[in-house]
Amino acid sequence: MKRLFLAAAILFFLHIAAFAVSRTSVNIWANTPQLPGTRVMLEVTVPDEPNGTAVIICPGGSYHHLGVFNEGRTTAKWFSSRHASTFLLCYRTAQDNYHYPAMMQDIQRAIQLVREHAGEYGVDASKIGVIGFSAGGHLALWSGAIGGSVDELAKLGIETDVSLRPDFVIPVYPVVSMQDDIGHKWSRKSLLGRSPSQQQKDSFSMELQIPVDMPPTYLVACKDDRVVCYENSVRLYEALQAHHVDSSFASYDKGGHGFGMQTNKVLFREYHWAEQLALWLEARGFL
Repeated sequence: MKRLFLAAAILFFLHIAAFAVSRTSVNIWANTPQLPGTRVMLEVTVPDEPNGTAVIICPGGSYHHLGVFNEGRTTAKWFSSRHASTFLLCYRTAQDNYHYPAMMQDIQRAIQLVREHAGEYGVDASKIGVIGFSAGGHLALWSGAIGGSVDELAKLGIETDVSLRPDFVIPVYPVVSMQDDIGHKWSRKSLLGRSPSQQQKDSFSMELQIPVDMPPTYLVACKDDRVVCYENSVRLYEALQAHHVDSSFASYDKGGHGFGMQTNKVLFREYHWAEQLALWLEARGFL
């Protein structure tokens, strides 16, 4: 009996060791004169045997708040178990009276810091992706579509010679459009205020902003989503395909909204969406 217990204990600790990680937090705006007192945390998790891929995680919350656990830490755990280094970005939101361009500054700063310090995190500087959920999906899309050319950091006097565009983008049940017919109005209000102009609506409707050099994109959405209209993802995918972007659309009949990377009975048992995502990433050398 003692031998069996000892063997089980050894196997348990070997299993834990296989997924051992180091964790730390970084205030991305520390010692930045242009934003005195601003505190935006990047929760960094590095596995013992990193595979070179970095994933910056943008939780959802309608640009008003953040779903840090459901869409943040569970996502970090999933990627860490597959040896990717993760960076959970607790970006600024309307709950604390922040609107555009605060969120865009935060994602660009996160990409800048991860790319500049890639070696310290066991990261290949050419394998830095962003995954975002709901409004975080909009932020992830912005970083891929516009963030590499519109430099919000320069407006703060911050100069860098690294690319601010991610190498892959994973929008999950994303807010995409700011148009009146399908736009998620709470997210739009939190980002742009109560009465955005039509020009602002167009500029932040990501289905209208996809460039030909958009990074590879893996889109996830469910037809029964009652929070963000499914048509957001349909129009996004049509735009991605029209611009010949390397993209996949994991579309499901059921699953709703807000499931994050947690075990969803429908999406994980019937569809296994995370496993399909893993295969997509493996095919492109990211996992």
